[in-house]
Amino acid sequence: MAKMEVKTSLLDNMIGVGDMVLLEPLNEETFINNLKKRFDHNEIYTYIGSVVISVNPYRSLPIYSPEKVEDYRNRNFYELSPHIFALSDEAYRSLRDQDKDQCILITGESGAGKTEASKLVMSYVAAVCGKGAEVNQVKEQLLQSNPVLEAFGNAKTVRNDNSSRFGKYMDIEFDFKGDPLGGVISNYLLEKSRVVKQPRGERNFHVFYQLLSGASEELLNKLKLERDFSRYNYLSLDSAKVNGVDDAANFRTVRNAMQIVGFMDHEAESVLEVVAAVLKLGNIEFKPESRVNGLDESKIKDKNELKEICELTGIDQSVLERAFSFRTVEAKQEKVSTTLNVAQAYYARDALAKNLYSRLFSWLVNRINESIKAQTKVRKKVMGVLDIYGFEIFEDNSFEQFIINYCNEKLQQIFIELTLKEEQEEYIREDIEWTHIDYFNNAIICDLIENNTNGILAMLDEECLRPGTVTDETFLEKLNQVCATHQHFESRMSKCSRFLNDTSLPHSCFRIQHYAGKVLYQVEGFVDKNNDLLYRDLSQAMWKAGHALIKSLFPEGNPAKINLKRPPTAGSQFKASVATLMKNLQTKNPNYIRCIKPNDKKAAHIFSEALVCHQIRYLGLLENVRVRRAGYAFRQAYEPCLERYKMLCKQTWPHWKGPARAGVEVLFNELEIPVEEYSFGRSKIFIRNPRTLFKLEDLRKQRLEDLATLIQKIYRGWKCRTHFLLMRKSQIVIAAWYRRYAQQKRYQQIKSSALVIQSYIRGWKARKILRELKHQKRCEEAATTIAAYWHGTQVRREYRKFFRANAGKKIYEFTIQRIMQKYFLEMKNKMPSLSPIDKNWPSRPYLFLDSTHKELKRIFHLWRCKKYRDQFTDQQKLIYEEKLEASELFKDKKALYPSSVGQPFQGAYLEINKNPKYKKLQDAIEEKIIIAEVVSKINRANGKSTSRIFLLTNNNLLLADQKSGQIKSEVPLVDVTKVSMSSQNDGFFAIHLKEGSEAASKGDFLFSSDHLIEMATKLYRTTLSQTKQKLNIEISDEFLVQFRQDKVCVKFIQGNQKNGSVPTCKRKNNRLLEVAVP
Repeated sequence: MAKMEVKTSLLDNMIGVGDMVLLEPLNEETFINNLKKRFDHNEIYTYIGSVVISVNPYRSLPIYSPEKVEDYRNRNFYELSPHIFALSDEAYRSLRDQDKDQCILITGESGAGKTEASKLVMSYVAAVCGKGAEVNQVKEQLLQSNPVLEAFGNAKTVRNDNSSRFGKYMDIEFDFKGDPLGGVISNYLLEKSRVVKQPRGERNFHVFYQLLSGASEELLNKLKLERDFSRYNYLSLDSAKVNGVDDAANFRTVRNAMQIVGFMDHEAESVLEVVAAVLKLGNIEFKPESRVNGLDESKIKDKNELKEICELTGIDQSVLERAFSFRTVEAKQEKVSTTLNVAQAYYARDALAKNLYSRLFSWLVNRINESIKAQTKVRKKVMGVLDIYGFEIFEDNSFEQFIINYCNEKLQQIFIELTLKEEQEEYIREDIEWTHIDYFNNAIICDLIENNTNGILAMLDEECLRPGTVTDETFLEKLNQVCATHQHFESRMSKCSRFLNDTSLPHSCFRIQHYAGKVLYQVEGFVDKNNDLLYRDLSQAMWKAGHALIKSLFPEGNPAKINLKRPPTAGSQFKASVATLMKNLQTKNPNYIRCIKPNDKKAAHIFSEALVCHQIRYLGLLENVRVRRAGYAFRQAYEPCLERYKMLCKQTWPHWKGPARAGVEVLFNELEIPVEEYSFGRSKIFIRNPRTLFKLEDLRKQRLEDLATLIQKIYRGWKCRTHFLLMRKSQIVIAAWYRRYAQQKRYQQIKSSALVIQSYIRGWKARKILRELKHQKRCEEAATTIAAYWHGTQVRREYRKFFRANAGKKIYEFTIQRIMQKYFLEMKNKMPSLSPIDKNWPSRPYLFLDSTHKELKRIFHLWRCKKYRDQFTDQQKLIYEEKLEASELFKDKKALYPSSVGQPFQGAYLEINKNPKYKKLQDAIEEKIIIAEVVSKINRANGKSTSRIFLLTNNNLLLADQKSGQIKSEVPLVDVTKVSMSSQNDGFFAIHLKEGSEAASKGDFLFSSDHLIEMATKLYRTTLSQTKQKLNIEISDEFLVQFRQDKVCVKFIQGNQKNGSVPTCKRKNNRLLEVAVP
C-alpha cells in the first residue's frame, strides 16, 4: 500500500512568521526579532514573498539530507516551511516545465554563507535532474569546478575562513528534458591586490598554503619551493594556519577536482609552476644605486630567487632583470628608456605578481568553461547562479569597495525593477487593478557613478588619461567641481559641505549616500588601481618565456603586435562587465537569496542584533517587504485556500461540490470580511492586509479545536456503545458456556458413579471366579505332583545304576555351558569404544578362558580397525598409505623418523601455479608435480650448499634455480638406482644414478632437506609405480657417492656446532666428505 502523502502549509506550526510579508506590525525591530526567534529554533530560512533570507548558522544542520531533497521535490513553494531547496525546486521546475530561463541571485556580505548557498542550489539541482552516465559526468564536472575556483579565488578573512574574493556567475545549461548539458562561468573583479598584501589577521589565496602543505617533496623540489611559510614575503604568518582547515587534504581535493573537470597532467603542472613563480616573485628585493649622471636606479639584492624564477618560467635572466630595472616608453617612432628607483621597482614587481595571478585565474575560468560547456548545439534552457560580494562598509574603503558597492547598487536597482515587474505581471495575469507603488529608486546613485560624461568612473578615467601630473588629489578636486551639487555626493571641499555638521570628514575622502547607507571612501590609490598599469618591458619579458602558459597570458608582449593604444582601465572594464551581467539577468526570471551573517565571531548560537540590523538596511530587506505588500500582502490559489478554510462555513464543510472560486466567495461572505480587504483574481484570492490572514488563521485554529472536540465526543460515544455491545455479547457467550460446563460436569458425576458401581460388581464376580479357578488349579497341580513323584520313583528304581555312571560329565558340561553363556553376556555389556587406539579390554573372569579371551580381543580389534578404515576418503587412504610406507622404510632405522610422524605430507610446498615468478618453470613442466620443495644441494668440490628447487613428477626428477626458475638438471626415474642417508637426526640424503646414463655425467647428487622422510617415501613410491621395481634405500652412517670419476665417502659424525643444531658439511680430502651432526 502506498504511503499517504501528508500536505502541510507554510502557516502550520509556524515559529515566528515564515514569510515577512505577513509580519505585523512591520518595522525594523519586529523584523529582527522575528529573524532571531527563528534562528534560535534552528529555522535559518525565512521568506519575503519569493525571496529567501538565509542566516548563516556557522554549524552543520540536518536539513540537507537526501530525504529533505525528496520532501521539497515537486512541491509548491509555500507548501512546506521556508528552505533554500524550495526556491531551487521552484526555479528548476519553472525552467523545465514552463521553458523560462532562470537566474538565482545570491548576495550578502563576506561570511554570510553565499558560497555555501550556491553549492546547495547546485547540489539540489544535480540531485533532482535526470540520471545516466553522460548526465552524471556533466553534473560531476559542474560540482567539481567549485573546489578549483575556491582554491584560487577564495581566502581567509577576518569575517570568513572561506571568503570569495571574486564574483562568480554560472550559467547551467539544460536540454528540453531538464537534464544538464554543461555550463559557462563568468568571473568579476578578482581581488588581486591580496596577492602582494593582506590585512592583519587574513591570508593570501588558499592555493598558496595548500600547495606548500599538501605537495610531495618531489613536487616541491621540482617547483623550487620549501614547505616553510615564513620563507615567502607574500604569505602572512599570523594567520597561516586556520582552525578546522586541512590545507594538505584540500590540495588533494583540488588536484582530484582538476582531473575530473578535464585538466591534463601537464596543464595542472603548468598552473602550479605559475603559482610557484608568483610566490617567489615576492622574495625579490631591491637596493638603491646611484649612476654617474646622478639618477637613482635599483639593483636586485640576491639573484638566486631571480635565477629560480627564470628556470621555472623559461625566461632569460638578463631580460627579466632589465625589465625590473628599466622602463621603456614608446611614442610614435620614439623610444625612451628610463631607470626605475627602488620604489618603482617594487611597484613593478608587485604589478607583475598581481597581473600574473589574475590572468592565471581568468585562464582557469576559461579552461573550466571549455570542459563544462555544452557539446550540442540544440536550443538550451539556462539557469544562472550569481554568487557575488555584498555591500561593503569598512573603516578604510578604497577603490575595491567603491567598485563592489557600485555593483550592488546595480543589483538593487534590477532587484526592485524585476520585483515590481513580477508583481505587476501577476496582477495583470490575475486581472487585478494595478496601483502605483512608491519606493526609493536608486537610479540617481547609479547615474552618479556610471554616467558617461560626469559620472565618478568617467571622471576617474578622464583623469587617468590626462597628460601631466595626475594624482589622487587632482581626481578629488575634479569630483568636487563636477559632483558638488549632487545630493548623494559629499566631500570637504564640495558646495554641500557647508551644510555638514560632520567635521570629521577628511580632506582626502569623499562620501556617497548609497541605498544601504553612507560610505566614506579614501581617495588614495584610486588612480593607480584604476590604471592597473603593467610596464610594457615586463609584458614583453613574459611573452619571451619558454613556459607556454605564461606566454599565452601576455599576448600584448608580442613585439609584432605592439599596440600603442592605452589599455582600458579597471573601472571601465568592470562597468562593461556589470552592464553585460545586468543585460543577461533581465532576460531571465529572477530568484533571490539574501544571506545574513549573525555575528562577527564565526560562532554558532550567537545573534548580534546590531550587525544583523546593519545588513538588513544595506540589503534593503524592509524596502523589499514594503514593495511586496504595497498592494496585496498575501495571495493563494482557490483550491488550497478553500481546502484550508472550508471548515469555517457550514455551506463549504465538509465538502464543496461547486467551483473552488464560488466556494471561496461563499466562505468570505459568510465570515463577513470587508470587501476592500480582498480581491478575486482569475486563479487566486488576494488578501490586502496580513491581519485579515491572521484572523482567518485564528478562526481556523478555534474551529479546528471545536472540530477536535466534536470528533472526540463522537469517538467516545462510539467507543462506549461498542464497549457495551461487546460486554453484552460477552455475557451471553459466558452464560452459554457456563450452562454447557455445568451440564457436562453433572453428566461426568453420574457417569463416574455408574462406573464405580459397575467396577464393584465386576470385581465381586471376578474374585468369585478367581477363587473357583484357584481351587480347581490346586487340585490339578496336586494330582500332577503326586503322579510326577510316583513316575520319578519308578524311573529311579529302574535306571539307578546308569545314572551314577554319567552324572558327573553331564553336570560338568552343563556348568561349563552356563559359565560360557554368562561370560559372553557380560562381555556384551563391557565392550570398549570403537577407537582403534583404545587399549582397554575387560579382565579375564576364569583362567581356562585365557586363549578365548585373547582371541576375542584380537578379532574385536581387527573388526573395529576395519570399521575405522571404511570411513576414510581416497585421499586420506593415500596419505595413510604413504605414512605406512614411511613407517616400514624408516621406523627404528632413522632417528629423524619419529618427528615426521605428526607432520602431514603436503608435497607441493611451493605454490608454483600461483607465483608469477615461476611461470616460466610452470610452462616447462607438463606432468603432474608430486613434490615441489626448496632443498640445499651440496657442492661436490667444497661441501658448501646452494638452494635449488627440487621437483618430482611421475617420470622425472628435476632441479631448478630458486631465483630465476631455470631448470638446471633433469633425471629420469629409471636412472635412479639408490637413495642413501644416515641413521641420525639430519636431513642429508644422496641420490645414486645409473652409471653410464646421461644424467650421471657429473656424478650422484647430495642434498639436505627439512622434509627428508616425505621426499624419500614419495620418491620410493613413484619409482615403484613407474618402474615396477623397488628403490633401494640404504641407511648407514658411511656410504659412497660417485662425484664425476671419483668415489667419495660420506661420513656422519657427532659434534658440537657453532651455529646451533644445524648440521654442517665439510670436504676433508678427495675421498672423504664429513657431515657433523649435533
